[in-house]
Amino acid sequence: MKIQRKGIPGAAVNGKRAGMQKKIKVLIVDDSAVVRQTMNEILSSDPGIEVIGTAADPFIAAKKINEKVPDVLVLDVEMPRMDGITFLQKIMAQHPIPVVICSSLAAERSETALKAMESGAVEIIHKPYLGTKRFFEESRVHLIDAVKAASMARTMRMSQGICRPEPKLTADAVLSRPAASSMLETTERIAAIGASTGGTEALRVLLEAMPADCPGIAIVQHMPEHFTAAFARRLNGLCTIEVKEAEDGDAILRGRALIAPGGRHMLIKRSGARYYVEVRNGPLVCRHRPSVDVLFRSAARYAGRNAIGVIMTGMGDDGARGLLEMKEAGAATIAQDEKSSVVFGMPGEAVKIGAADKVLHLEAIAENLLLLAKNGRLNQS
Repeated sequence: MKIQRKGIPGAAVNGKRAGMQKKIKVLIVDDSAVVRQTMNEILSSDPGIEVIGTAADPFIAAKKINEKVPDVLVLDVEMPRMDGITFLQKIMAQHPIPVVICSSLAAERSETALKAMESGAVEIIHKPYLGTKRFFEESRVHLIDAVKAASMARTMRMSQGICRPEPKLTADAVLSRPAASSMLETTERIAAIGASTGGTEALRVLLEAMPADCPGIAIVQHMPEHFTAAFARRLNGLCTIEVKEAEDGDAILRGRALIAPGGRHMLIKRSGARYYVEVRNGPLVCRHRPSVDVLFRSAARYAGRNAIGVIMTGMGDDGARGLLEMKEAGAATIAQDEKSSVVFGMPGEAVKIGAADKVLHLEAIAENLLLLAKNGRLNQS
């Protein structure tokens, strides 16, 4: 299979994306005709997206790419003649295109789909639900947002903000704002971390740098259900610290990172000197569940100045307002910088509203988080 390079999507003209008003061109690759039709209808309903074709397998897709290069490829994992991961690796080697992995997410296949992320895919989403109207609408939101995030990941410094989604509900839908007075500082600090597009790799870099006695960590990574458990297991095998998918009531302990389960919100709570997490259902907040804003608001309310907030690469603005609430409650706050972010959406919004005490390269976040946990001061170098 040979994919010819006929042009680079998202080329820059005068510092902006060429044809700024043009729609995002999408090619859908899935062996199910029903899924192809459903995704076509969903994506075509957005005025900023144009589906330029569909393909039942990678060989058909390769021919269509040679004819017209899409801005984003929506790709299934298991298909006839060639699996999605092999096709993805060929694309990345011959003609890199932003790829969104769309899977039915059976638990036994989640590890395979995570390999696709390691091979260069930008996002993972669940195939559209065909059940209730609410589930279908949530699938529509996730699919459209994933495609827009992928389109920005390639040209984020030239097109930042072009496809920024409008948030729906705020964290008020899950937890009311914290009281004006924050909790008194104690010797035990915890970290709350939020990430989205590009976050799987960024979190790996951050958590691999954490020593066994690091502060307890609570993480929201925008990821569908089933994937978070596989993602946590993968990180647990790579890191010195324990990494696990959070369960309701899990304690936030030194040397442990808890990852919010896909499809459910996670809140930090406190009982005496003990921090723990509450995992609960609820509506989409800032178009996500789990939501970073929900995690950060709970950290502001129940940990106050004992917390450290970190917002990392991702599209949209989920977590920006929550990070500001943490800062106002006395917490130290960090945003990942644009240079090391796949998409400078979430951290960029946090910086814009003054929510971050410091903006740091990914490689410097771990060191500064540990300094804050030890003595409350950032590295000023």
